[in-house]
Amino acid sequence: MSILAYFLTWTTYGTWLPGDRRCWVHKRGSVETPYQISNASREAFARSLMPGEPVFLDAGERVVVEGAILAACRRKRWSVHALSVRSNHVHIVVTANGQSPERTMANLKAWASRALGKKTHRRWWTIHGSTRYIKTESSLTSAIAYVQNQ
Repeated sequence: MSILAYFLTWTTYGTWLPGDRRCWVHKRGSVETPYQISNASREAFARSLMPGEPVFLDAGERVVVEGAILAACRRKRWSVHALSVRSNHVHIVVTANGQSPERTMANLKAWASRALGKKTHRRWWTIHGSTRYIKTESSLTSAIAYVQNQ
């Protein structure tokens, strides 16, 4: 079965830490464990290690990020099926022929970071994010609906 698209999600720096009450995925190397339950002390420890404050995008920054992502996709001839830039995360459903989902996400984060500039933040995004393969038309329709109607 071929891959139709990727459903990518990444958060802004410091807004979804290990131990978060919304659950989280533990990643060690290339192995992800199932969702972990909340753990306030683990979250507090993770926050104590942060060199800066969590990053939340304001309305203007969200517009900049959206424009940068769309520009990157146009330049690379990737098809954007749906995109939503929120204050603390980004969702995109994209067909990026010839690229892995990890490389696609890294490229989009880099374009968005350059567009935002340095400002006062040392970094804008978490290190990785969620990369899901979309292999069926019904999954593609569901992912698009989720991003558009979340």
